[in-house]
Amino acid sequence: MGDSNVSVLEGRSLMFIGDKINKKKIRVGLVGCGRISKKHFQAIKKYDELILVAVCDNNKIALKKSIKAEGVDGYGDYSLFLDHGMDIVILCTPSGVHAEQAILAASRKMHVITEKPMATLWSDALRMINAHMMAGTQLFVVKQNRFNSTLKLLKRALIENRFGKIYSVHINVFWTRPQEYYDQARWRGTWKMDGGALMNQASHYVDLLTWLIGPVADVHAMTGVLARDIEVEDTAVLNIRWKSGALGSMNVTMLTYPKNLEGSISIIGEKGTVKIGGVATNKIEHWEFLDKCDYDQHAINHCYEIDSVYGSGHEDYYRDIIKVMHRETDVKINGAEGLKSLEILTAAYLSSKTGNIVSLPLDR
Repeated sequence: MGDSNVSVLEGRSLMFIGDKINKKKIRVGLVGCGRISKKHFQAIKKYDELILVAVCDNNKIALKKSIKAEGVDGYGDYSLFLDHGMDIVILCTPSGVHAEQAILAASRKMHVITEKPMATLWSDALRMINAHMMAGTQLFVVKQNRFNSTLKLLKRALIENRFGKIYSVHINVFWTRPQEYYDQARWRGTWKMDGGALMNQASHYVDLLTWLIGPVADVHAMTGVLARDIEVEDTAVLNIRWKSGALGSMNVTMLTYPKNLEGSISIIGEKGTVKIGGVATNKIEHWEFLDKCDYDQHAINHCYEIDSVYGSGHEDYYRDIIKVMHRETDVKINGAEGLKSLEILTAAYLSSKTGNIVSLPLDR
């Protein structure tokens, strides 16, 4: 998909901003009461503008726990859940069912917040976007890492062109997912429902490739199932060329012993070098520029504690959602933004399969 098409999608999406939402409470419902749902529940509770009205899961144990913890109605059937009535549906389900759930919500004139990746297939993502465009509803994609304080500082430096010409960019995701993790649910580690280390665990880091650096021109990837008994890759390496001419790499593995080690990005430019590391880009390890600025001292050694690799960005992400629904700002992270990551992921898997360099944009 070309940049021009993405721009069209972005432009059109701004036309559909919560027609029925003024300053009243925004009614939200969540489907998929697994690991990531807790971050959403916590974020929703932070805002008086939001009210959780229902939850849904086909796992009776998970559903029962969420009903008890959140004090709301629960449903084992998605269609009945939608009948409850809400403004926004939050999809925390396996990625392979996002498309059908998002499209059904659009048919009920409901907005959707979908966890990453927005879909496992390029064609499904396009169907999702089209359904919400036709319905006049919003399709938001969760990219909470953009709200991490460390990455916001890095984004500011990039906007201010403090690096000058960017030469190289390198991302490492060295985490661990034991076999027991995959064995907890049959859909985990499958092509249809989940995706591998790149598509699932490293999806937010793939987002950084375009959000921070810009459009990607070429991808060359190798992937492998080195240790886990799963369909998809547990380890991957990518070589990347941006349209700006910058070169870079991305190294991902879920085999780190004995625990999550690093989630980092390093940028080397003409006038600056930065590395943001820690377990999940939560620590600025190096910050140096030719020209000094008043926030440099704050940036040097800036770090924050995290309770998981999900980071702390969900609360700020929801603040942005509220502003969009109240027509106080334009949509920043919509289906078009989700497509940018999925395009790179699709290219990486195609490259790994064929052994060839894959150039972007992909054909629609």
